[in-house]
Amino acid sequence: MPFEIIKGDITKLRVDAIVNAANTGLRMGGGVCGAIFEAAGPRELQEECDRIGWIETGEAVITGGYALPAKYVIHTAGPVWQGGGSGEKELLEACYRNSLALAAEKGLSSIAFPVISAGVYGYPRDQAIDVAAKTIEAFLEQSGRDMQVSLVIYDREAMMESPYA
Repeated sequence: MPFEIIKGDITKLRVDAIVNAANTGLRMGGGVCGAIFEAAGPRELQEECDRIGWIETGEAVITGGYALPAKYVIHTAGPVWQGGGSGEKELLEACYRNSLALAAEKGLSSIAFPVISAGVYGYPRDQAIDVAAKTIEAFLEQSGRDMQVSLVIYDREAMMESPYA
């Protein structure tokens, strides 16, 4: 299973698709979402997102990558952490599964994810990394897909916290 956890800047990766930790309105936000929009060309990416409209938490949609090295951006809206008893884990799993399924449907061979919901949405970073790794590994095993998947951690501190790194 070609899955790795790496430290780096997701906007610089040469992969078929990078995943945007989006909001349900598909509007340019802060954090990784803002960085992806800025690197892609915010006007062009926002115009395409506006044509899509909005998504539900856990859903995934795809747009062009514009000025990014990645050909596409897959947008998925992660859950806001509410203490863990409001279905957050299942919604976060859906983000990864639906993004991977969309990439597979489009015939993509490489995809890079940020740690979804671990920023301003407050999901505990160690738990978010655990959900990401287990969901990605399960998808690759069950689907039999030959897809290179990277979980990209931006900062050194988060990388040190990961039991998978």
